[in-house]
Amino acid sequence: MNEIHNVCVYCASSTQIDESYNQAARELGALLAQNHIQMVYGAGVRGLMGVIADAVLAHGGRVTGVIPSFMVEKGWHHPGITHTIEVPSMAERKKLMEALGDATIALPGGVGTFDELMEVMSLKKLSLYRKPVVMLNTNGFYDPLIALLQRSVDEHFMSASHLSMWGVARTPQEVIDLVYGMPAIDPSFIDNAVI
Repeated sequence: MNEIHNVCVYCASSTQIDESYNQAARELGALLAQNHIQMVYGAGVRGLMGVIADAVLAHGGRVTGVIPSFMVEKGWHHPGITHTIEVPSMAERKKLMEALGDATIALPGGVGTFDELMEVMSLKKLSLYRKPVVMLNTNGFYDPLIALLQRSVDEHFMSASHLSMWGVARTPQEVIDLVYGMPAIDPSFIDNAVI
């Protein structure tokens, strides 16, 4: 079983999404707090970012936010989280969040979430990130990405072995189970990479 104290969470800032996504975020936030797992995220106050942060805090958990200075200047940060770390750039934000988390969880989101998720998946494929990566697939949101990754394997752009390096969860409880239970990356994956 993995030792998990902090998780890096990527998710949407949009407020115009179906309520089912907010509910899943609330459930996951409560589970993180109940399992004494601190959340590290992008420090946003809107959308799923604010929803999950508020849920962690409401259940007695701790939340660290990492945010670029320009976003603070625009007032996009959550003023009520446990700890805020201000960084100079988006690149520094991603780098620090990756370092602080013992696992990465991606909830549904837009291009920012996709960018963050694909970066950790790419780093994991190269054996440079050796922590669990889990997608919360609420409403089948990530089904098209999963299909694309399978096509990449089918057409020999990627090794089939790489598909086991990230997990897909249907429910918040499955997310928790996967971050604790996913095996550490096998360094031999790097030898099987299709580059």
